[in-house]
Amino acid sequence: MGDAPLGFSAAAALSRKELEEGNVFAPRFDADGLIPAITQHSETGDVLMFAWMNADALANTIETGEAWYWSRSRNELWHKGATSGQIQKITEIRTDCDQDVILLQVVPQRAGACHVGYNSCFFRSVQRSESGDIRLTFEETEKVST
Repeated sequence: MGDAPLGFSAAAALSRKELEEGNVFAPRFDADGLIPAITQHSETGDVLMFAWMNADALANTIETGEAWYWSRSRNELWHKGATSGQIQKITEIRTDCDQDVILLQVVPQRAGACHVGYNSCFFRSVQRSESGDIRLTFEETEKVST
């Protein structure tokens, strides 16, 4: 992405050292204008979900203190919890070393982060049986919301 969106610093204008070890926030959005966002419960450390953010979602998150994402399937901004009540209050926003991933630490205002009702979107693990079959095993067995 060429110009820096919404007042964010332009990553291309920074040296590698400035980008990776400096104090300038210059998120690196991909060619589609998106950046991956991992959402973690700030009290338990549980990874709750993964989503995408565009510049507007990131700016709204910073501005409001609540998580906003970009829905690729609906092609629109998505204020997490606006319809479900699963508002995510931001306690901290981090970026990785080369600023191409966002980590949101949140306190959910209602149980559940997954749209199908589980606490986390990562409620199943991949397991291989003795016969070699690969299956999903439910690590969360009860839904916390509907």
